Amino acid sequence: MTECEAQAAPALLPHTTVEEPKAAVLMLHGGRSDGLEAPPPWNLPGARMRLFVPSLIRATAGRSVLLCRVRYRCRGWNGEREDASRDARWALGELARTVGGLPVVVVGHSMGGRAALRVAGDAAVRGVVALAPWCPEGEPVRQLSGRRVVVLHGDRDRVTDPGASRRLLVRAREAGAQTRFVPVPGGDHAMLRRRADWHRTVAEEVAGMLADGAEG
Repeated sequence: MTECEAQAAPALLPHTTVEEPKAAVLMLHGGRSDGLEAPPPWNLPGARMRLFVPSLIRATAGRSVLLCRVRYRCRGWNGEREDASRDARWALGELARTVGGLPVVVVGHSMGGRAALRVAGDAAVRGVVALAPWCPEGEPVRQLSGRRVVVLHGDRDRVTDPGASRRLLVRAREAGAQTRFVPVPGGDHAMLRRRADWHRTVAEEVAGMLADGAEG
């Protein structure tokens, strides 16, 4: 058994308390390409994503939206193991088990963006907002058919490639997804430069996707 497999199960951690939720937002933070150890409680990738919580709460106010994040078992993607993707799928299943088949928008950064795109084929997912996602060449896109997919990427990102994000969206659109690429001029991978732009756009896109889900 590997160190990662020996860890406790992934966890679904709420940021809002909603008695009768009508929809959910699932947040997936970044990580590493490889790493079998568990993320520390206050790791930087998780902290970056938590910065989006206030704007998402404001954007979904009055809509009975459950806002939650995933605590991964492992820090890394770990090749064919796809640990972050596995944990995201588990979280979607846990949402279905606990609150029913609600429309879900998945918001992911970096490795979490890759995981968000991978799990978009789940029946509950209405859309994905991927922030500076890790998009290796050849990533699958068929699961994005019929989904809204918005990618934000800064042109000063030195960790993940904005060009790869654009190329993935081209293939996703050909596969039947409704796509949008939002460049963030001066934006970096940590999403600290032009922070207000990142937060405003994410909040607007999530609110729009949830409204579409409610209409459907």
